[in-house]
Amino acid sequence: MSSEGELFPKPRPVDGTPLRDLVELTPPRQVALGALGRAKAAAAQRGFRPGDPARRRPLLQVQMGTAGPGARDPQLIGSTVGGLLDQLGGTSDQVAGVLKHRWSELVGPQVAEHCEYVSFEGGALTLRAHSTSWATQLKFLAPAMLGRFAADLGEGIVLEITVLNPGGPRFKTGPKRVAGRGERDTFR
Repeated sequence: MSSEGELFPKPRPVDGTPLRDLVELTPPRQVALGALGRAKAAAAQRGFRPGDPARRRPLLQVQMGTAGPGARDPQLIGSTVGGLLDQLGGTSDQVAGVLKHRWSELVGPQVAEHCEYVSFEGGALTLRAHSTSWATQLKFLAPAMLGRFAADLGEGIVLEITVLNPGGPRFKTGPKRVAGRGERDTFR
């Protein structure tokens, strides 16, 4: 075939001129607007409207013998962890984790040096002092600590602070065991 009779003649680039200048292309903005229009039309055909909340299937709806996602299929991590925290009483456990992690920041380095976090259940924070004098001091500091926790963690999260005395040595077994009731005062 001759070059004049070809169905698709090869473009002949002019020296130094880019091919896009030789061929007339659709402007990128017009291509993007066309794709957006097609996507909007497809969404409207399926019943979606702009601003509608995302439609999600309930996680526990089990349909046996059907194709498609079900409760036993892999789920998104956010919905799985959220459901687990709801079942376990999540807010208390989350606050306990924050208290443990940020303990010295929340109570201050000097107080953190002389007491330790024990537990947090139902709004009640339990601390253990390293000495009986610090246990007394922490009981006096409890209202200030409640205010600090309300400011940092949120109002009504920590409702009560219980301060425990230091745990003394246990002589149930070992070389210092005494037969009978044994010694009563372990803090000398």
